[in-house]
Amino acid sequence: MKILGFWPRRVSGGAGLVVVVTGEWAGETVGPDVWETCRELIPAGSVFAFLAEHRGALFPAGMFADMYPSANGRPSMPPLILAAAITLQALHGLSDFETVQELRCDLRWKAACGLGLHDMAFDPSLLAYFRRRLARSIRPNRVFGAVREVVKATGVLKGKHRRALDSTVLDDAVATQDTVTQIIAAVRAVIREVPGAGAVAAAQCNAHDYTDPGRPRIAWNDAQARAELVDALVTDALRLLGHLPERQLSGKAANAVGILALAAGQDVEPAEDSDGRDGRWRITQGTAPSRMVSTVDPHRTRSHQQDGFKAHLAIGPETGIYTAVALRPGAGAEHHEAAVGLDLLADEDKPLDVFGDTAYSTGDVRQSLHEAGHRLFLKPAPLRPAVPGGFTLDTTAAIVTCPAGHTVPLSGPGGQHHQRKASFAGLCTGCPLRERCTKAKAGRILTIRPHHDLQTAARRQAATDPGRQADYRRWRPPAERAVAWLVQAGDRRLRYRGTISNNAWLHTRAAALNLRRLVNPGLTHTSGTWRLAPAGT
Repeated sequence: MKILGFWPRRVSGGAGLVVVVTGEWAGETVGPDVWETCRELIPAGSVFAFLAEHRGALFPAGMFADMYPSANGRPSMPPLILAAAITLQALHGLSDFETVQELRCDLRWKAACGLGLHDMAFDPSLLAYFRRRLARSIRPNRVFGAVREVVKATGVLKGKHRRALDSTVLDDAVATQDTVTQIIAAVRAVIREVPGAGAVAAAQCNAHDYTDPGRPRIAWNDAQARAELVDALVTDALRLLGHLPERQLSGKAANAVGILALAAGQDVEPAEDSDGRDGRWRITQGTAPSRMVSTVDPHRTRSHQQDGFKAHLAIGPETGIYTAVALRPGAGAEHHEAAVGLDLLADEDKPLDVFGDTAYSTGDVRQSLHEAGHRLFLKPAPLRPAVPGGFTLDTTAAIVTCPAGHTVPLSGPGGQHHQRKASFAGLCTGCPLRERCTKAKAGRILTIRPHHDLQTAARRQAATDPGRQADYRRWRPPAERAVAWLVQAGDRRLRYRGTISNNAWLHTRAAALNLRRLVNPGLTHTSGTWRLAPAGT
């Protein structure tokens, strides 16, 4: 075993010297060993007792070696202890400061993390340092992966062939910013980060004193004053961007310029009587897709009338075990449930029964999962025809019949989405159903997307197969419970900024919840093997 070095530690009543190796202690703890001396005070069958006894087996010494490739700059606490600490932190939803206080004052935490009775733990910043290293390592989700290996070893999912998919919106750690605040903050960031931008701003920007981080002093209850301010701020932003020195930017400077360009363009449009070339602007009528809502955290977007991120989950409904999780921005087609759901099931090597709501019931998802051999219990989106009876389609014969009885041919696939079309343009004139069927002046054009037959068959099966309906009602609700476990105790509001850090937190939170689910039925490690040993066996 390679010894990395010696570090002085703060000890109640004096200083202590502790030998640190990769991931574990070598030598005496600071004060009496809490687990050995106070074992009866630690709740049996709890995560605290489990980590106290099996911490080294769950997080072996070499698990974090790649995070510290240099022989210099090692942390004063081994990764083994920090991994146990962030696992308990994620389980109980605590801040860094609160976590360290528990490590200093709570015997359960000391025992779980392997600290001595007199150990004063460490500065809270060390947790942030460890999480940052972990999130940017080649295996950022290794804590989740370690618990997943335990799940696999116990066989708790063996023979369990069901997976339920769900997602939930999580609130971001930063406040939502309005357009004025975003532009001012973005201009200040460019002045701060881009060389020469301060001089350009002094010469070109006059809508606001950008040395003042506060809001401009105007009559905020005056709509005309607000409109003039927005116009002036957008003009300032465009002038600043247009007069910056021509040079290659990178890092913070390039990021600041990009955020300013986004903030200046996402919420405005040319003024009502402007041709778009005279430099007059107003707040746009509507909300931009995937709108950035904070310059502090540009990855944060708006979704479901709520700002933040989305947590995507795949669980085994029989056990409540999270088999895969992912955190994504709250808006954008690439972050939709259907796209992320496929990723959550990508590592499954056996055919499954997949349960999900209508968000996962797209044609592409159905096609992909069907080809992978899975059975689908995805609730299809209902059809609500404007006219009772709707249109009758025969994709094999390539004909469509409208509610009035007119039949027209169905075109071949074409366009970006390979859709097929049926035009009733000449037949809608004088039709008594036209007012209810279409408002188009040229008449109704019906567009059929790919996988139409898959969706039709799914709707028919959902309506006529009572066995599938019963399975859906039985195995879909556990996904809702998994969401409730995830966001309990205030954990719907994230503590960190950015997708990377919050995705790492989500995986650690899911790992901690999985560990708790396994500890309850008696998870133990004997003879190098993980197994479930209920009390009394």
